[in-house]
Amino acid sequence: MKSYNYISLIIIHVFIAIGIHFFEPLSKVYFLSILVVSLIKILNATSKNRYVYVLIACSYMVGAEVFLRMTGGNFVYEASKYFVVLFLLIGIFLGDGISKKSFVYFIYLLVLLPGIIVASSTLDYETNIRNAIAFNLSGPICLGIAALYCYGRKITLKSLQKVLLAGLLPLIATTTYLFLYSPSIKDTLSGTQSNFEASGGFGPNQVSTVLGLGVFLLAGRLFLQSKTFFIKIVNGLILALMSYRAIVTFSRGGVFVALIIIIAFIVTFYLKATNKSKKRIIGSVAILSIGIILTWFISTMSTEGLIIKRYNNEDALGRTKENLTTGRADLLTNELNEFLENPFLGVGVGKLKELRFEKEGIRAASHNEMSRIVGEHGIFGIIAFLILLFAPLLFRLKNKKNIYFYSFYLFWFLTINHSSMRIAAPAFIYGLCLLNIYYEKPPIHRKQIIS
Repeated sequence: MKSYNYISLIIIHVFIAIGIHFFEPLSKVYFLSILVVSLIKILNATSKNRYVYVLIACSYMVGAEVFLRMTGGNFVYEASKYFVVLFLLIGIFLGDGISKKSFVYFIYLLVLLPGIIVASSTLDYETNIRNAIAFNLSGPICLGIAALYCYGRKITLKSLQKVLLAGLLPLIATTTYLFLYSPSIKDTLSGTQSNFEASGGFGPNQVSTVLGLGVFLLAGRLFLQSKTFFIKIVNGLILALMSYRAIVTFSRGGVFVALIIIIAFIVTFYLKATNKSKKRIIGSVAILSIGIILTWFISTMSTEGLIIKRYNNEDALGRTKENLTTGRADLLTNELNEFLENPFLGVGVGKLKELRFEKEGIRAASHNEMSRIVGEHGIFGIIAFLILLFAPLLFRLKNKKNIYFYSFYLFWFLTINHSSMRIAAPAFIYGLCLLNIYYEKPPIHRKQIIS
């Protein structure tokens, strides 16, 4: 992509954020525009490159999901997941098809069904069964469809980078909106707990997660697609701003995950690079590291040192908190205990939340997809999780060209263990693990011999 086009797209998304900040109903217009443009692009694409437009549409919807939620753009809370599934199904039924080798994900989807049947008889009469099932299974089903669609599908690295850019652009809009919503972090401080005001008035965990993903995507662009000094400066600046907004949410999960998957990407990239390229990678790592240190220093100053206490698991007075996981360990323990009591079929989809309220008077949704799926689906949940855990690793044994593989895989695994599957990002990114990347060879120009 030419630098001019890239900068233009960034500016457009900055203005989208500005417009929605000053007139929030535009968020619904934005959502409808995403849907209409995506469908037009997919339906008008040729059979040869339709899959790229499908993945671009999914990626953009995934990147915009949290922004749409925080600004009231989604007509239905889980709309983004539903439309990601819709785009993928359109691609499948219009002829893109799926690989025969992806049958393991059919098994994954099938083993989720008993949990739905159990839920129909165990959920309370006052509970809206359809909503409970949709809320808890929209993420896992989205993942299953994404895996079926992506498994073994060939795509060039250049096309994959377009897909990732589509996910990044709405995250730039999200970052812009956050600066407009709460320009002064000092005015939002009330302790070391997760900061809703610094997160656009929305869930800090979800905001931190998607911004962490955006930071990773920008780091990837710094290493692979910043051909000029100007573009390096632009990407570096946006990366610093996005990192800052992720840190000041005071939600640690997304920040830690971003650091881990960036390191995984750098290691993978370095091991595959030539000796000449390795020197440039080391230089880029040094610049990136300096940028991260400066961003942390600015975050520390703007939060009056509270962010350091947050990461040291201390309260505002410097006292160590008893629970490092902010209650997540207790939730995980409770969910595993429910599995031990109902090992075969589990307690049913959505029932864990009800049981927690009945026993402890707390309405808390699961933060850990692994314990949730096991507690609600029993032995079938274990089968489902083992498929998710090992199928990509087995796929990787024969398809080793995806430079993003370990970063994508780790993003899925780490995110579902601190934020479950409340957003579509881990489901879709998991699917991208299963793409078969190939590199276009530059055309060879031969001199014509005139006899």
